Amino acid sequence: MNCQRIVTSNFNGIPYLTTANIVVTETEVTMALGFRPIPPVGYFTVRIPNAIPTGTDGTLPISLKLNGNSRALTFFNGVPVTAADLVGTGVITVFNDRDNGILQMISPAPTATT
Repeated sequence: MNCQRIVTSNFNGIPYLTTANIVVTETEVTMALGFRPIPPVGYFTVRIPNAIPTGTDGTLPISLKLNGNSRALTFFNGVPVTAADLVGTGVITVFNDRDNGILQMISPAPTATT
């Protein structure tokens, strides 16, 4: 059984979640976050320890799956976050407003280094 404890990343208790599984289909890339109690409105931090598989179409939108529900991850104005925006591993900050359908990546997308 994979039991992960809830970790807070600051005094106010911003949840710190780790992707447990990345699934690539023809239409999207889904990053599973498991089952965690998070507030319906607020920020959370996502650690992505495993990169999206090499060869994945960079235009595929990213979805986060939390508590059995999959939702599209977006930037400002609802622009989809794509596989090309999340190359490699690292940590992102997300704002969630379940009632208004907002799941927005706050941290900037990484830029390619040369």
